[in-house]
Amino acid sequence: MPFDFAGRELVPGEQAKCASPAAAIERAQGMWRVLGHAGAAAFVRVGYPEGSITVLRTFGTVPEDFEA
Repeated sequence: MPFDFAGRELVPGEQAKCASPAAAIERAQGMWRVLGHAGAAAFVRVGYPEGSITVLRTFGTVPEDFEA
């Protein structure tokens, strides 16, 4: 999930599904480094809509609740 600044606050971008945790980490890094978002987080969500989120890795600036 990418994050961008809107004024002084970080706002989330559109989430993307990935085939594996490694693919999610690679995609998050690309969103941050290549596409120029303020930050990005790779995470695994278990259960929907209520469930738990495990943050795998973050890049750049992300909200505190996504810090790994």
